Amino acid sequence: MSKKVLIVDDATFMRTMLSGILKNGGYEVAGEASNGKEAVAQYKTLKPDLVTMDITMPEMDGLEALKAIKAEDPAATVIMCSAMGQQAMVISAIKNGAKDFIVKPFDADHVIESVRKQIG
Repeated sequence: MSKKVLIVDDATFMRTMLSGILKNGGYEVAGEASNGKEAVAQYKTLKPDLVTMDITMPEMDGLEALKAIKAEDPAATVIMCSAMGQQAMVISAIKNGAKDFIVKPFDADHVIESVRKQIG
């Protein structure tokens, strides 16, 4: 059975791009969310093996969503995604339990390598 991934990003283009990369890498995209609130709700329903989480989003940002998901499931595997120049947020995300960090624009090989490191 392929591993399930929940993709969280407020930009449809980024979700579509990540979805393609993950599917080509043999992963199942279990769901997509466009903000942190949706991400937390979908995490509870889908129980994915991994979440790719954008940092900057409306309603609830990626850091808040990360904290909520980790509170729900301390074993959750979350990889943060963001543009360059957000080092402080990245450090905060890692301190709050994120397992890795992927920089946009996405490099397919790097995304798959990062996901594979976390969930095989």
